[in-house]
Formats: sequence, structure tokens, C-alpha cells
Amino acid sequence: MGQDHGHDHTHGANKKVLLISFIIITLYMIVEAIGGFLTNSLALLADAGHMLSDAISLGIALLAFTLGEKAANYSKTYGYKRFEILAAVLNGVTLLVIAIYIFYEAIGRFQNPPEVASTGMLIIACIGLLVNILVAWIMMRSADVEENLNMRGAYLHVISDMLGSIGAIIAALLIIFFGWGWADLLASVIVAALVLRSGYNVTKSGLHVLMEGTPKNVDMDDVIQTILSIKGIHDVHDLHVWSITSGLNALSCHAIVDDQMTVAESDQLLRQIEHDLEHHNIHHMTIQFETSAHLHDNSILCKVKPESSGHHHHH
Repeated sequence: MGQDHGHDHTHGANKKVLLISFIIITLYMIVEAIGGFLTNSLALLADAGHMLSDAISLGIALLAFTLGEKAANYSKTYGYKRFEILAAVLNGVTLLVIAIYIFYEAIGRFQNPPEVASTGMLIIACIGLLVNILVAWIMMRSADVEENLNMRGAYLHVISDMLGSIGAIIAALLIIFFGWGWADLLASVIVAALVLRSGYNVTKSGLHVLMEGTPKNVDMDDVIQTILSIKGIHDVHDLHVWSITSGLNALSCHAIVDDQMTVAESDQLLRQIEHDLEHHNIHHMTIQFETSAHLHDNSILCKVKPESSGHHHHH
């Protein structure tokens, strides 16, 4: 199983990168928050809020990796893999709250812009930019930012954080050279908009998984065609495809096969299906073989009827 081994390797790398990034970002977030208070800059506070959400998402991703390694047991048959998704939703909601707070604060300040210590603001924002570039570089170099929803979330946070720091730098320069006090507010509103957007996206992706939605990287038509094109399979129904956590997709279905098929033949058929579906990003499958006499519903997707009486209905 080369696939699993590769997965463990990137898993370890992801965890290490997360830990390093988490420590760097958390320390700097504290510096930026204090700097924002001392220099009276809302743009710095907004960026610190963004970094807080960063630190939270990194911390959650770390927790998710650690919890995700806990073995499955009778009370949680998939282990704690879904925790990562719950955490992502929580993180998304936190972002939305932070963004709304910054908007609220900015509206209050527009009427009465406070004096901003622009030199201090410039220095802190420049260091912030360097910190973000460092963390993004560490992530790009040695973590799986393409496939893993958690790592991807953390990486995108850091990238949009860079924009926050750049915004604060430009605002500080405008205040220093032109005395435009409102530049600080404008930068903070732009950062808040970025925070709002990433919060919305993270929450949406997480909720899709919690609703057992079809994974983004699975094409249902391809999956159905693949199963039907295998010799010996006449029909397929009651098909479900869902994600347990990012990068772990599951499938279950009923397949109609020949009445005369032996157990050995059906086993070979199963192996064939598993092999073919692995190319379609399906990592875990449960397939129930039935004869044509068993056909109780020919729709591909399941129509489960609630139990109306004491009798057990298949569908």
C-alpha cells in the first residue's frame, strides 16, 4: 500500500510545518495587537485579528491531525477524522465575527478619526509582512497545501495575511507623507473584507462535508460509468459518495450481478471495482451485490422511506 505510506509521510511533514507556523504567527500576533493599541492603528488591529484567526486555524489543524490519529473505536467507528471539518467550520465562524467587529469599529472611527503613530505602525507592519512571507515559504516548501482542506485553509490565511500587512504598510506611508488619517481605516476595512471572504468560504466548504455532500474532487457521472463499464455488473443503485474528512472519500452502493456468480468470482469483481474507483478519488468503499430478483428500486440514488409500520422495508 504505497499510497498510505505517502499519506503518512506528508502527514508528518504537515504537522511539523503547522507547529512551526503556529508558534511564529502566535508570537507575532501578540506583538501586532499590542502595537495596534499603542500606535492607535485600526489597520494593525485588523491585521492582528486576521493573524489571530490564522493562529486559530493553525492550532485547529494541529489538533485535528493529532486527534485524527486516534484510533477508531466502537463509539466512533471513523475515529476522530471528522473533527477537522468541525474545527474548520468553527474557524470560519470566528473569522466572520472578527470581520464584523472590525467593520463596526471602523464605522465608529470614520466620524472621529484618532491620531495614529504612523512610524511605529510602519515598522510593525513591515515585520508582519516578513513574518508572513517566512511562514508561507515554509508551508509551500514542505506541506500538502493542494489536497488537505486544513493545510489549504491555513496556507490561504497566511497569504491573505500578507495582503493585510501590505495594506497597513501603504496606510502608514500615506499617513507619514500626506497626513491622510483615513488611510488607516480604509486599510482596516479592506482587511476585514478579506477576513469575511475567507470566513465565508471555509464555513461553506466545511458545511458541505457535514451535510454529506459529494466531494469536490469526485465526478458522479464518471463513478457511475466506471462501475457500469465493469464486466459482470448489470446495474447500480442506492449510490452514496461522501467525505469523512478532507482527502478521505467514501462510497457505498448496491450492484446487480449474475444470479449464477460464485463467491470467488464476486470477490474478483469487487477487487476490480476497488481498483478502478481508486483513480476517481474514492478511498473507502462498501458494495452490496444483489441478483436481478432483488431489484427493489431502479433509481441510482437512494430513496429511503421512513418506517411506516413495524415491517422492515428495504426502501
